[in-house]
Amino acid sequence: MRESAVAAVDGVSFQLNEGECLGIVGESGCGKTTTGLSIMRLLPSNGKVAGGEILFDGVDLASLTEKEMEGVRGNGIALIPQDPMTSLNPVMRIGDQIAEGFRIHRGASKAEGYARAIEVLTMVEMPNPKERLNQYPHELSGGLRQRVMIAMGLVCEPKILIADEPTTALDVTIQAQILDILDSLRERLGMATILITHDMGVIAGRADRVAVMYAGQIAEEAETATLFSKMRHPYTQALLASVPNLVARGEQATRLMSIPGLPPDLSKEILGCRFAPRCSFATDECTQKTPQLEKGVEDGHEFACFHPVEGKPTATSVRVGETRQSNMVEGQAPIVTVSNLVKNFPIRGNGLFRRSVGNVSAVADVSFSVGVGETLGIVGESGCGKTTIGRMLVGIEEVTSGSIAFPDVDQSLKGMEAKRQQARIRQMMFQDPYASLDPRKRVEGIVGEPLAIHKEGSSSERKQRVGDLLEEVGLSRSAADRYPHEFSGGQRQRIGLARALALQPKLVIADEPVSALDVSIQAQILNLMQDLQAERNLSYILISHDLAVVQYVSDRIMVMYLGKVVEIGPANDVLSHPAHHYTQGLLDAVPVPDVAESRARRGRQVYGELPSAANPPSGCRFRTRCPAATERCANEEPKMEAVAAGHTVACHYPLRSVVTLTASNSAQ
Repeated sequence: MRESAVAAVDGVSFQLNEGECLGIVGESGCGKTTTGLSIMRLLPSNGKVAGGEILFDGVDLASLTEKEMEGVRGNGIALIPQDPMTSLNPVMRIGDQIAEGFRIHRGASKAEGYARAIEVLTMVEMPNPKERLNQYPHELSGGLRQRVMIAMGLVCEPKILIADEPTTALDVTIQAQILDILDSLRERLGMATILITHDMGVIAGRADRVAVMYAGQIAEEAETATLFSKMRHPYTQALLASVPNLVARGEQATRLMSIPGLPPDLSKEILGCRFAPRCSFATDECTQKTPQLEKGVEDGHEFACFHPVEGKPTATSVRVGETRQSNMVEGQAPIVTVSNLVKNFPIRGNGLFRRSVGNVSAVADVSFSVGVGETLGIVGESGCGKTTIGRMLVGIEEVTSGSIAFPDVDQSLKGMEAKRQQARIRQMMFQDPYASLDPRKRVEGIVGEPLAIHKEGSSSERKQRVGDLLEEVGLSRSAADRYPHEFSGGQRQRIGLARALALQPKLVIADEPVSALDVSIQAQILNLMQDLQAERNLSYILISHDLAVVQYVSDRIMVMYLGKVVEIGPANDVLSHPAHHYTQGLLDAVPVPDVAESRARRGRQVYGELPSAANPPSGCRFRTRCPAATERCANEEPKMEAVAAGHTVACHYPLRSVVTLTASNSAQ
């Protein structure tokens, strides 16, 4: 087998000052994480620091032995990895994991280690810190596990904290809390931070200075305010244009700009600018000469480009495209009607017969409908019931009570025949395309499986149909002969979409289809979904925790909290004039790629942990986290009331006045 060296990080230089937050941003594969791991000397076995210096307190870390480096890791420099669940030891108690570094580096006793663990857990605002010491990682939520990772990093009060995508897998509300904690600790301890992320909104609100990386190199570096107002590199501009932006929304959102193509193969020799094949401003000079980092007019602003751009992206400069138009078909019966839907999951005891000792109220009396050609966005934090609704709609979960009606299904059909016909009407796109695709099957078998199950055409006809579907979602026909692991995350999501479309359904339930993708790839998938909707007159239910994402594809938005619908209405009305305090909290928590707006939002989002669905609060379920809650909220459950035509809210003290609508208005 031929082997070649890959320069994952090539000629990167930067300086980190005491108490400063340096943001490193870029797409997956640009070298952000490798840069952080190189500083920690935690590269995989086939990786090494091949050149350059890593100076920390005057010492070159690249020259230290592994034994010497062990004294630096966790003591002088600490790392918060991306996924806390895979980084924490599942069979070791939380207290022991936090205290371990303190005992090793400071020679502390077990009692001293536990005392320090409680101290740092308190610093990261962990609820009931003493009780957490004896718990295991699986007993904590994602937000609490991330607090544990931060506590482990802080236990020896390091001078530098490297946070590698610390909030990627978290809800926007929990993400805001974690980032607030990091900011507070940095200011209190005088600790420098390297914040690694692909989210330009997070960078705008948190970093003092930004380094934009592309294909292993720094493309642009500047102070945050300067970079966002006077960016010079086309890649930086394209990244910003790809971000769903609540601040920039209009009456109808424009299509998102997406960066064409993929980053270069770093195992091959690259001549010229590495971004040139994807850059709309590239010339022959860009393909023949390599641009070097040069200082701009502002002190400390560097960029590597022969044809620098001027500031923020505009519709002209990034060729965003046409305004999105709704595909809703008026006057037709809904594609699906959900009435008083309830889903309870039994809690089993530990006895021999494992009898039910309670219920988890996952979905509680939810009603809605989806029209032909309409996109309904369902938003809310993890645990609100949105994914459970999607799984019930496609038959993966049984309904406890209530009904799901598809008018186009022959009501005389029963059992398997009814399920087969329903499968032709509704299909699902899953959150994790890799986990939902059979790794042992080629793409042809994965996409063609629904056709084979429903006995659609001959083998050759199904093969032809698979090729057509792959081309329809932007992949080549040759992809049919490859396995899922040979594709990128965005390409795997395209495969999942092709499979969902195989039976020509009328409704697609998309469960967090872009949550794990870079912003540029995310934009491609969202734009593709809109194009296919227009071509096929599809209806979508888009499930997400990110209001900035659903605004670009949704006609209506339904906000859920702890199994209940708290607000539903036209997308622009819900986003521009929210009526529920929870909706406003979600909006305030969304990172926006605007420095002034992002920093003005600090402290306005929803705080606190989501209550247990096994024992939800009485009355209004949101009252334990609501700034407007009173005794009435604890004793009386709010009813859905109209605040505008088609816009209803369940709140005793809504942010908008309840109105009385005429029969004609209420029917709209």
